[in-house]
Amino acid sequence: MEGIQNPVVSRSVEEVFGDFRGRRAGLLKALSTDVRKFYHECDPDKENLCLYGLPNETWEVNLPVDEVPPELPEPALGINFARDGMPEKDWISLVAVHSDSWLISVAFYFGARFGFGKNERKRLFQMINDLPTIFEVITGNAKQTKDQSANNHNSSRTKPSGVKASKTSPPPREDDDSGDDEEDDEQGAVCGACGDNHDDFWICCDACEKWFHGKCVKITPAKAEHIKHYKCPTCSINKKIKAS
Repeated sequence: MEGIQNPVVSRSVEEVFGDFRGRRAGLLKALSTDVRKFYHECDPDKENLCLYGLPNETWEVNLPVDEVPPELPEPALGINFARDGMPEKDWISLVAVHSDSWLISVAFYFGARFGFGKNERKRLFQMINDLPTIFEVITGNAKQTKDQSANNHNSSRTKPSGVKASKTSPPPREDDDSGDDEEDDEQGAVCGACGDNHDDFWICCDACEKWFHGKCVKITPAKAEHIKHYKCPTCSINKKIKAS
C-alpha cells in the first residue's frame, strides 16, 4: 500500500498571512466601526449564527455551512444567543476572543493543507504574533513592540488646531515619572479600529483617548480641521445608549 503523500505547497507563508490579515481586518470592522450593524444582525430569535471574517477585509453574520466536515474550520456557533444575556461590552469581548481563536485555526489549517514544515509554521506564527489580537484591540490593551514605539517617538508630527490629530503616527503615550517599568515604556498607540500602527493620518477620540487612522473612522484631515471635540464610533454609540 502506498504511503500518504504530503500535499503540494501551493501557497506561501506570506499568502496565508495575507489571508489572515484580511479576515482579521473584517472582524475588527464588525466589532468596532460596524458594531451597531453587527449587533442588530445577531438577533437571538434567529438560528445559530456565526461571525465570519473574509479575506477581502469584510465580514458577515451567517448560518454555519452545511458541509460535513466543513471546507474550513468554523467560527464559534450561536453567538447571537448570548447577546442579551450579558452586558454588551462583555459580549463583544467574548466574540473577539472566539474570533482570535478562529483566525489562528484557519491559518494553521492552511499551513497543514499546504504542507508547511516546522520553520514555515514558526514563521507564520511569528508574523501573526507581531499583530495585537482582536481582543486586545477591542478592549484597548494592544501593545507595540519596542522598535515600533521607538519609531513613533522619532516620527515628525503636526497637529491641526482643535481636535488632537497627527499626520504620521500618534504621539507616544504620556506617562508619569513614578517609576514605570520597561514594559510600560514599550507600550504605545495603535489604531483603535484596525489594531495597526502604520504611518497615516491619525485622530484621537476626546472621550476614550484612543487613536484611530482617519480612514478607519472616515475622517479626513480637512474634516478634522473643523472638529472641536471628536468622539469615535464606539463612544458615540455608547452615549446614545445611555441617553435612550
